[in-house]
Amino acid sequence: MSEKKEPSVWQGFKAFLMRGNVVDLAVAVVIGAAFTNIVNSVVKGIINPLVGAIGTKNLDSYSSCLKSPCVVAKDGTVTSGIPIMWGSVLGATLSFVITAAVVYFLMVLPMAKYLARQANRKAAREGTKEIVEVSELEVLKEIRDALVAQRGAGHNE
Repeated sequence: MSEKKEPSVWQGFKAFLMRGNVVDLAVAVVIGAAFTNIVNSVVKGIINPLVGAIGTKNLDSYSSCLKSPCVVAKDGTVTSGIPIMWGSVLGATLSFVITAAVVYFLMVLPMAKYLARQANRKAAREGTKEIVEVSELEVLKEIRDALVAQRGAGHNE
């Protein structure tokens, strides 16, 4: 009796790496890391100055004190009190929203439109093929009926 040999761990790992979606994921991570620099530049160069027109340019400086007195040293360490750094959260949220908007409008939306166009073209081609097949079937039925009619007419004579 021959037993089915299980693939080795190395073969399984190699098959995993060769899958297309693993490579796509790796590319997405690298592009995402590079894209982070762009988003951070937009936040620091555009968003922070706009917020700075109202208050300070650095969102990290916005905070509230949960337990007074709040004293934060220049290096960012808290010496007394419990500060809530809501400016940092606001900055991170703005970065996330900008990133999500750019990804959606520059990548997801155009790709969805492209895939929809491709699906419509494929459906149109399949519809044309179906019409051709139906018309061929009709022609074959007419030929059959004509042959049957000829045979019937030949036997009556």
